[in-house]
Amino acid sequence: MIPMVDLKIQYEQIKEEIDNGLLEALGKTQFILGPNVAAFEQEAAAYLGVPHAVGVASGTDALHLALAAAGIGPGDEVITSPFTFIATAEAICYVGAKPVFVDVEPGSFNIDPVLAAKAITPRTKALLPVHLFGQPANIGALQELCDKHNLLLIEDCAQSFGAAIGGKMTGSFGLAGCFSFFPSKNLGGYGDGGLVTTTSDETAERLRMLRNHGSKVRYHHDAIGYNSRLDELQAVILRVKLKRIDTYNRERRRVAHRYSAALASLGITPPVEDGIGNHVYHQYTLLSDRRDAIMAKLGERQIASAIYYPIPLHKQNVFAAACAGLSLPVSEGIAARCLSLPIFPEMTDAQVDEVLAAVRDALA
Repeated sequence: MIPMVDLKIQYEQIKEEIDNGLLEALGKTQFILGPNVAAFEQEAAAYLGVPHAVGVASGTDALHLALAAAGIGPGDEVITSPFTFIATAEAICYVGAKPVFVDVEPGSFNIDPVLAAKAITPRTKALLPVHLFGQPANIGALQELCDKHNLLLIEDCAQSFGAAIGGKMTGSFGLAGCFSFFPSKNLGGYGDGGLVTTTSDETAERLRMLRNHGSKVRYHHDAIGYNSRLDELQAVILRVKLKRIDTYNRERRRVAHRYSAALASLGITPPVEDGIGNHVYHQYTLLSDRRDAIMAKLGERQIASAIYYPIPLHKQNVFAAACAGLSLPVSEGIAARCLSLPIFPEMTDAQVDEVLAAVRDALA
C-alpha cells in the first residue's frame, strides 16, 4: 500500500532524537509552557523571520486567537476563500464576525485579489487568505488592498510552513500568520498543535494572554481567555523536525515535479507553480474530468488518494442559509474535479512511478 503520507518511516529516521528529547522532557516534568515550548517559539520565529511566535493548541486555535487578538468581532466582515478546510471560516464565526467568501484563481486555487476588492464593504475589517496546498497566495496584491482600505491581513499558513515569496516566509507579511502542526502537515507533530506569528509586540502580548485563560500573571485575569497552549511534548517533536523542514520541503518538490512531468501529457491539469512564491506541496492536487476512474484504479492497487475539498464552504449546510444564491464557479468547478495523490518527503521514485502507472491505466 502507498499511503497519502507515511509518518512511520519518518519517525524511524528521527526516532533516537525524538525519543531522547521526550525522555528528557518527561524527566524535567515541566509540561505546561515548559522550556521546549519557549525554545521552539524562538527557533520558529527565527526561521520564519518574525519577532514573535506564540504556540497554541491547534491550527484552528491559531486562527481563532489571531482574529480575537486583532479585535475582530460581531458586526465585522472577514473576506476569505471558500476552497479550504472549514477551520478558516469557523474561526471567523468564533469571534462573532461574518465570513465573506470570494472565488479563487483557477491556477493557484487561492483567493482572487480582484474579486476580493469587489467584496469590500464598510464592515470589512480583514482579509484572510489561505496559502492552499503549500502554494503562496498573491500576498502583494492582497496587501495593497489592505493598505488602500485600512484592513488587517491575517494569513492562514496551515499548509505552507516553509513556503516563501521573494525570500520572505509566509506568515511574516500580515498582522498575524496562523500555522497548524497536525501530524500530516509539512511540519507536523504527533497530535494537535499550532502557532501564531506576528510582528506586533502588542498583538503578541495579547496572544500570550488569550491562550492562557486571559492571564499575564498567575491567577490575575485581564480578559476572558482560552486554554490553548502548545504542549511541551509536541514542542520536543517539532524542534527535531524544524531542523529538517527545508529538506522535507525539497523532497516534496522532488516528488511533485516527477508527477507533473509525467501527467502533463495525459490530459490532466497538474498543480500550477505560478511564480509568486515557492510551492511546498503540502498536497499534490490535480484536476481531471475522470477523477472517479483514477480513484478507483488507485484503490484497486492499494494506493491512497483523497479529495481536498469535495464541497466548497459556501455550499456546506452550516453556511447554506447565509450563502443562499451565491455562485462561485471556479471553486465549484475545482471541487468537482480535484484529486490529491500521495506525497511525502520519504516517497521513493519507484512509488511515484507506481502511482503514475495506475493513473495511466485508468485513463487508457
